[in-house]
Amino acid sequence: MIQKQQIGNQEELSGKRIVVLGGSSGIGLEVAQQVVTRGARAIIASSNRDRVERAIATLDGKAEGHTLDLSNEREIQTFFQKIGDFDHLAFTAGDTLQLNELVATDLTKARHAFELRYWAALAAVKYASPYIRKDGSIVLTTGVAGRRPHKGWIVAASICGTIEALTRALAVELAPIRVNAVCPGIVRTNLWSNMQEQDREAMYDNVGKHLLVGRVGEPREIARAYLFLMQEGYSTGRTIVVDGGAVLT
Repeated sequence: MIQKQQIGNQEELSGKRIVVLGGSSGIGLEVAQQVVTRGARAIIASSNRDRVERAIATLDGKAEGHTLDLSNEREIQTFFQKIGDFDHLAFTAGDTLQLNELVATDLTKARHAFELRYWAALAAVKYASPYIRKDGSIVLTTGVAGRRPHKGWIVAASICGTIEALTRALAVELAPIRVNAVCPGIVRTNLWSNMQEQDREAMYDNVGKHLLVGRVGEPREIARAYLFLMQEGYSTGRTIVVDGGAVLT
């Protein structure tokens, strides 16, 4: 009976405090919305104040929002000192993907992409981990580019592969805190906002036709993987792929 009660506590999100970095839009906002519906308190942080305020307005008073520059290590440290103890961290922050062939790759932009998607994630875990409560967890974000890159995906594939390696290393370093990652495929989010709407929809249709499920993903579907990793108390160092079968085609 004691063992069953402990497992049940790990599976319960009601009353938990869950930090979502990058939680003002896309997959991150959907994670916040889903944990709130399960009785948790969401703490979202993003660099865009207006977007944070709009996100908070959709969460029925069950969340708090912070403006946070994830490229600033001191701001990250201060943020976690300010919010105090919590239960789960989801890192979903990301900017528009840099997709270019090697000859056209802007290395300054490539370094910036690593700054937000890798260095910011590492800094967040460094300063968050002392405040994560017993049975808590960390969920990072990678992508299928690291598992099946296409031509022009050099930077994206490098970042995704690095995050998967980081996930495994952190799981060892921070045990018994669990550290896992979610690996989405193509999803309808604002990561593709630099494209014209017509081109974006054409891309979604074209990619979807070649996936085993016949369509691209929606943020609400990917978010469920983050919740699973928070609630399931036995996996660590693992990456869950949610890609519509992209790596199999």
